[in-house]
Amino acid sequence: MIPINDKNEKTPAEQKDQEAPKQETVKTDEPETKEESTVEEKAETAQPEEKAQGTEEASQEEKVDPLKDELAQMTDKYLRICAEYDNFRRRSQKEKENLYGDIRANVITSFLPVYDNLVRALAAETQDEAYRKGVEMIMNQFNTTLEKLGATEIKAVGEKFDPSLHNAVMHVEDENKGENEIVEEFQKGFKIGDKVIRFSMVKVAN
Repeated sequence: MIPINDKNEKTPAEQKDQEAPKQETVKTDEPETKEESTVEEKAETAQPEEKAQGTEEASQEEKVDPLKDELAQMTDKYLRICAEYDNFRRRSQKEKENLYGDIRANVITSFLPVYDNLVRALAAETQDEAYRKGVEMIMNQFNTTLEKLGATEIKAVGEKFDPSLHNAVMHVEDENKGENEIVEEFQKGFKIGDKVIRFSMVKVAN
């Protein structure tokens, strides 16, 4: 009898094929390696460019910093010169005003003796009315000139004695007068603004 092969049994050829090791497909990383190498090459290529750019920026900063310092120094020097000039201008203006005031005071002071003589001429008794009227006209003209020059009279009679304006040459006791009241003026005083060019010569009561 010929033996009947079981369905589960395999022929020697099939067993051989089954025992033979299966060859597995091994994937290589060559494409990935190529991509990684390309990125690295690009990074290496970019690094020198970045370094060159950074070096150029540093070089520009080195050139700009001294210019900034020089500009700051020139600005400070300019501001100092402007401040010095402004101070010089103000000082010169003040000196000019003071000089003009001193010259004006000296001119007026030199004419005050003429004023005193006119006052005495008006105080003298005379029967000649034309003479008296002429002296009064001269005195009025003289007073107008003093006003134009900025000179003003210092008030005296009836005022309280002020040592910064008056020069007391006599004292008198008078119950009808107040304390330190000026009762008589011997010489008229003048001032220009707040500056006294001649003190009033007065008599003070009490």
